[in-house]
Amino acid sequence: MDLNLNGKTALITGGSRGIGKAIALALAQQGVQVFLNYLRNKKAAEAAADEIEAASGQRPLLFKANVGDQEKVQALITELKEHTDQIDFLISNAASGVLKPGLELTRRHLEWTFEINTYALLFLVQAARPLLPQGARVLAISSQGASHVIPDYAAVGASKAALESLVRHLSVELAPEGLHINAISAGVVDTDALKHFPAREQLISNAASRTPAGRLTTPEDVANVALFLCSDLAEMIHGQTLVVDGGYRILA
Repeated sequence: MDLNLNGKTALITGGSRGIGKAIALALAQQGVQVFLNYLRNKKAAEAAADEIEAASGQRPLLFKANVGDQEKVQALITELKEHTDQIDFLISNAASGVLKPGLELTRRHLEWTFEINTYALLFLVQAARPLLPQGARVLAISSQGASHVIPDYAAVGASKAALESLVRHLSVELAPEGLHINAISAGVVDTDALKHFPAREQLISNAASRTPAGRLTTPEDVANVALFLCSDLAEMIHGQTLVVDGGYRILA
């Protein structure tokens, strides 16, 4: 199906691996010029760009920035303006956080987690707003910890819940301008980020056995929903969080 995305542009934060890379690849294969943001690992970002170019013929441009820092976000958008005068798809995917029981969390743990997972969306929308044309899509990537308890996920879960709330509030503010802001909440996805979970194997096994669809969610599953939300097919979807988990949460 032709989603009519050819020639558009996308900025994807945390786009060098996992879900971010899958979304970048899916958009590039639709003819979208992709700008990839990364924080530390330039080698991984370059490898992602190579992979995307090989699969789509589109070479992503790379931008290093900590999107949890408002000044760095503004600098990122300023640099981006040298390459484009608009951003059709703004994907706030970069994520981090401290995995500890709630009673062990410090203020700094919470600040770091919320800066990357929640504040970044607001910073990006504020900085990029002059580049967002009517009909632009803003997507935030959430997780099931926003509504369900996961061991050692108190900080990240709270930040994702706040992210989904922010999506709703920004949507009401910006929908009259023709901007669409939504979130995608993924199920358990076996990415590099999951390697940091103390109970990773148990989490994967439990999710696989309890998912009605019979398998884990993949980055490509999330990317497919991102494509839908970026297309004209999603014209009347505003301020929503779409769950992509194979039905896991309806049994939780």
